[in-house]
Amino acid sequence: MTKRIAEILKRLDEAYGTEYVCYLNHETPWQLLIAVILSAQCTDARVNIVTKDLFQKYPSLEAFANADLKELEQDIHSTGFYHNKAKNIISCARTLVEKYDGEVPRELEELTALAGVGRKTANVIRGNIYHEPSVVVDTHVKRISKKLGFTKEDDPVKIEYDLMKVLPKDHWILYNIQIITLGRSICTARNPKCTECFLSDLCKGSGK
Repeated sequence: MTKRIAEILKRLDEAYGTEYVCYLNHETPWQLLIAVILSAQCTDARVNIVTKDLFQKYPSLEAFANADLKELEQDIHSTGFYHNKAKNIISCARTLVEKYDGEVPRELEELTALAGVGRKTANVIRGNIYHEPSVVVDTHVKRISKKLGFTKEDDPVKIEYDLMKVLPKDHWILYNIQIITLGRSICTARNPKCTECFLSDLCKGSGK
């Protein structure tokens, strides 16, 4: 690891701490899985509003597995892409009940075989539930990692592998949490506040 990367991580730790924070409200692993499926192309804040009632209406995986598709579509309508999300949630819940006795698997291959679960969702589960070192590539991580010069790729899977090479394992999960905070507050997509950023002197994309 280079001195520059070590300094970037040190400053991120100092600014945002080293606590594992999950922005999606959940009480069980399966609730987090459903919340992450709902979060595709949707804000965490909106998902948390929807799941507040959703998890009361469907208090178990079995309830989701037996849900009426049209009714579930209405329940999650405001998260967008609700046709696909509802279909995937029901299918995913059925697989978890029938194949895994209601447990959410921890292996990447098993998770990505579930309906509606890609690498990003699988890594969120692995990181937050099982504390398996995982790199989650969302829009903030993709954009800011390119600015920092950690990757030149556009494909999330290639970015994931690039970050696994440059970041120490103990920061794989943390980096995502910290970069989301940075991306929401300072390094925003439309108007990045480079002059306010504590990484500006180390950022290859500063001022752009």
